[in-house]
This record gives sequence, C-alpha cells and structure tokens, in this order.
Amino acid sequence: MDIQLELITNCIKRDRKAEYEMYKATYSYLMSICIRYTRNQEMAKEVLNIGFLKILNNLPKYKPEVPFQVWIRKIMINTLIDEYRKQKTHHEKIEYVEVYHETETNIEMNDVMKKINAAQIYELIARLPNASQQVFNLYAIDGFSHREIADLLNISEGTSKWHLNFSRQKLKEMLEKMVSPSKIAYHE
Repeated sequence: MDIQLELITNCIKRDRKAEYEMYKATYSYLMSICIRYTRNQEMAKEVLNIGFLKILNNLPKYKPEVPFQVWIRKIMINTLIDEYRKQKTHHEKIEYVEVYHETETNIEMNDVMKKINAAQIYELIARLPNASQQVFNLYAIDGFSHREIADLLNISEGTSKWHLNFSRQKLKEMLEKMVSPSKIAYHE
C-alpha cells in the first residue's frame, strides 16, 4: 500500500475524491484486519466503515515519520476493540467449562501446517469463542502483551493468559480433527 503525502493532505482538506481514493487504497488491508476480529463479513464491513471515518477524522494528527500503514492499523484495531466492548454485553456468555477428551492420535504439527492454508487457519480462529478469539488475535497476530490486552479489554492479565491458552488448545484440537488419519491421503 503506497499512500502519498499529497493524498493525505487532500483528505485533510476534505476533498471527497481524495477520501474515496484513500478508501480504495486501504480497503483490502483494513478489511483483512476486520475479518480477523469479527465473526462475519457484514460486521467486518460495518466496523471497517466506522474505523475509516476515525482515520479520516484523525488525519490532521498523523505524523509522516510514522509509517501510514502502522498508523491506520492501530486505529482500526482500537475501533474493533471499542466495538467489541460495546457489543460484549449483548453477546453470548462464554462457557468456561467444557468436557474434553484425550485424543489418541499423535500428529506432528509440521505435517498439519503442510496440509492447510492461511484461509483455513483464519476459519479455525473464527470458530473460537469471541473473547478468546479477540485475545488470540491481539497476542498472536498483532503482538500485544498480556498487560496491553488486559487494559484494552478490561480483563486481568491472568484472564488474558487463560484465553490465549484456551485458544491454543482449541486450535490444536481443531487442527488434529482436520488432519485425522481418516482424512489423510498417503502418497507413496
């Protein structure tokens, strides 16, 4: 993504054509972030538009020494977290206790990673409970610390760590099911 300073300047002046060009230039990048954090395409589009409006409104605060892509990513992630907080009370309660069973298949994770692609991994992440998905994305993908996640989501660091471990375990189980011996085609 190559955003020229002239385009940013024109957007600050509220030039509608420049704003539309900025939207087109940043859409796919911002949408990829939104899809990671939301459960469906419609919600991702909605949050993307809210976040893009925040980007436009905050352009006068942008400092050219900061890479533009990093700056808009931070605004979009903060928007996603704000929307998550707003809807947190309206979403399903997370059931923390589940019945787990031991799997007898011992699968090498390197073999698993050879058999799936990034889109499938994102699908698995999207199946996680909402709070666990948020923590996993913030920690594993966006590089936030547990302290930062705790502050952003108004939870304790311990809860953040629990969600991360829970997410890792659930993802491992889902990966094992995807490549269970009954689904693997061996080539000789």
